[in-house]
Amino acid sequence: MKGAEKGKPQDKGAKGGGPKEVVAKFRIKIPAQEANPAPPVGPALGQRGINISEFCKRFNDASKTFPKGLPVTAHVTVFKDRSFEFIIKTPVTSALILKYAKLESGSGEAGKKIVGKITKKDVEEIAKIKLPDLNVNSFESACRIVEGTARSMGIEVSQ
Repeated sequence: MKGAEKGKPQDKGAKGGGPKEVVAKFRIKIPAQEANPAPPVGPALGQRGINISEFCKRFNDASKTFPKGLPVTAHVTVFKDRSFEFIIKTPVTSALILKYAKLESGSGEAGKKIVGKITKKDVEEIAKIKLPDLNVNSFESACRIVEGTARSMGIEVSQ
C-alpha cells in the first residue's frame, strides 16, 4: 500500500486538488461586523495559526447581512496549510428575542418573574430569520421553539 497509510487521510492540498487535511474545527461567537484582533477573537485564531486580520476582514464582510453588533456563531475549519474556511450561522435566538423586546437581559427567575413582552408577529419574524439553522419540518415548529426560548428567558409572548 504505497502513498497513504491505512486509515490516515492524504494531504493533497493545492497539488493534488483533493481534500485538505483538517487540523482544527471550532465555533466562536462574534458580534456581526465587529470582528477585530482583540480578545476573544485574536487569541482563539492565533493559537491555531490563522491570519487574524484576514479572518476579521472576511468575517466582517460576510456578516453584513446581519444587524451590526448582534452575536453570530462562526463555525471555523482550519487546514494543515494554515488556510481556513468558516460558516456563519444565524444570530443567537436569545439575542434576537432581547432585541425585539428592547431589553438588556432576560429574567434571572424565568417562570416566576416576567421582564418583558414580545408579540406573536415578533416571534414569526425571529422564526423566519432562524429557520435555516433550525432542525424543524414546519414554520409553526420554528415559532414554537422561539416561543419556548422566550418563556425560558422570562419574556411573555402576547397576541
